[in-house]
Amino acid sequence: MSPEQLGMVMLLLMAVSLLIGFPVAFTMMALALTFGFAGLGFLVFDLTVQRIFTVMQNDVLVAVPLFLFMGYLVERAGTLDGLFRALKVMLWWLPGSLAIATLATGTIFATATGIVGAAVTLLTVMALPQMNKAGYNRSFSAGAIGAAGTLGILIPPSILLILYGFYAGVSVPRLYAGAFLPGFVLSALFLIYIVGRAILRPQDAPVVPKKLRENLTAGQMFGVVMRGFVPITLLILFVMGAIFFGLATPTEGAALGALGGIILAAINRRLTWHTMKESVFLTVRASSMVGWLLVGSSMFAAVFVRLGGGAVLTTFVAGLQISPEQFFWISQVLIFVLGWPLEWTEITIIFMPIFLPLLAQFHAKAPDSFATDPFFFGIMAALNQQTSFLTPPMAMSAYYMKGILGKAISLAEIFRGFLPYMVAQVIAMTLLWFIPWLAYGPAEAIYGKAIFR
Repeated sequence: MSPEQLGMVMLLLMAVSLLIGFPVAFTMMALALTFGFAGLGFLVFDLTVQRIFTVMQNDVLVAVPLFLFMGYLVERAGTLDGLFRALKVMLWWLPGSLAIATLATGTIFATATGIVGAAVTLLTVMALPQMNKAGYNRSFSAGAIGAAGTLGILIPPSILLILYGFYAGVSVPRLYAGAFLPGFVLSALFLIYIVGRAILRPQDAPVVPKKLRENLTAGQMFGVVMRGFVPITLLILFVMGAIFFGLATPTEGAALGALGGIILAAINRRLTWHTMKESVFLTVRASSMVGWLLVGSSMFAAVFVRLGGGAVLTTFVAGLQISPEQFFWISQVLIFVLGWPLEWTEITIIFMPIFLPLLAQFHAKAPDSFATDPFFFGIMAALNQQTSFLTPPMAMSAYYMKGILGKAISLAEIFRGFLPYMVAQVIAMTLLWFIPWLAYGPAEAIYGKAIFR
């Protein structure tokens, strides 16, 4: 068997292993070493060691555990409780006010942390009981919570964009600037759906009854709003402002965010030994998962390319005679479909190293097309991968909610609530395609025009 054939068999086995449910990182490492030794001999060991050290020496990846630590501390500082209460007090008079407050809380929380599981879990615990008491439709409530909790995938400080920047060689601050407007456009589309449904079907999202409203004086309401908004807003401005305006690298900004999370927990009197220990433990667990995936993916990609598998794919795609725009959308459709059985980490870490060399081939033919720009491709892919938390059968947001609620709601009801938000994500992708300024405008205003444009 030729090296090229070994590479394609390795790719096929990797896809089968993912569908069966084998541990992703260790499966890729085992396949890389086995097929690499068969096709390259002892050279595979030198190659894999080099790839491991390349991953370990990347400074940008240090931001991943630091942002995770910041997020877990913010979560345990009670910030989300105060934020949700402030929004609920301010918005009670609007149609679907509790769902709107949930969406706004998820959007703001996404700018402080990209931890989707924590956001969905906390919003479920806080918002769903109050929606149930107000008489909200259960599917509608579940959809609003699930959609709001996933915004951290796209809105900075997105962990996905850090990993994509590592693979694509694109500046992470530029990706952060480019993702802001698409993220808030998506949130605005969610808002339009919530308000529209609340107006057209008021029985699904009734006005909050008087007995559930807080009777506060103007001074008390001002205090609730200030305590709920100011701390987390200052933290967001402090961290993201430092990164956007060149005062700190993403890693330094993440370190500032971790420090800000500690201060926030101390202000809220939540900075205990238990809080720190739990935050560190969760950070290490999540970072280890990402780290092993990065190592496994780097080994697999290096062996796959060295065996000639990359050249086979490039030749095959070139033979299809498709345009850069067609390749762009074929890739996005594949990413969308992959989101059904896989999580965003697996899609980003495993499949982006396959898509990006092919994208580079089209970029060489059409360097002025934003369809071949790795920056624009990454923003669209991040927006696309929002669906990985909402699409059955592996919609993790649904399982987070089901784990908390048990028999109180069925998975079918949760998935039914998610469907309109998936439509909104497709609309957001269409808007981004026809209005690329949404990504390029902020990035070029802050950093200037990139060299690849």
